Amino acid sequence: MTAIRVALADDQELVRSGFAALLDAEDDITVTGLAGDGFGAVALARQHHPDVILMDIRMPGLGGIAATREIARDPALAGVHVLMLTTFGLDEYIFDALRAGAAGFLVKDTDAAELIRAVRVIAAGEGLLSPTVTRRLIAEFAARARSPQQPASALDDLTAREREVVALVAAGLSNDDIARRLYVSHSTVKTHVARSMTKLAVRDRAQLVVAAYESGLARPGWADAP
Repeated sequence: MTAIRVALADDQELVRSGFAALLDAEDDITVTGLAGDGFGAVALARQHHPDVILMDIRMPGLGGIAATREIARDPALAGVHVLMLTTFGLDEYIFDALRAGAAGFLVKDTDAAELIRAVRVIAAGEGLLSPTVTRRLIAEFAARARSPQQPASALDDLTAREREVVALVAAGLSNDDIARRLYVSHSTVKTHVARSMTKLAVRDRAQLVVAAYESGLARPGWADAP
């Protein structure tokens, strides 16, 4: 089994070393490098091509959001997924981080099991929202976002079913949840998600959520009903 390669970028040495120790203790995870700022994070991405970078939002010099944006726009780093770390669940920069290209985020005081699970989820290409930050919060950030960057015409290539699936992804539903709601198989949902990502030219599930809100396909709270 190939180990998941992880890099960490945080300006607090205790955070870096603590997370590194937890992750390195797992048989399927290897820490490839540590950095204290965004410049170091970008350098690690280009040197080691890790599967996941744990990236602090606030760092001196080049911050986490700017570093994430630089990584996300480099085609050579398409396989590098950024998991943003935040001190507070209500961090005002969370949506900006997702828009910049982060695959998800996690609060720093999460427990070890959740940290490890998060790394595995992100490495598998899935987006991740911290359990301490609900989908309603993400919807709120989307509603407050500046003028849409994704025109509605970008959705023209999606089929009606793909639009429905993307909207449910944006509401925070997992593939299994969507399959149950639409009475289709898990593999069918996975196919719709993959095709939608390709058509919308987004790199992962989290970016699909951003595209859904910014195009107006998804609206805060619309899918809360069971």
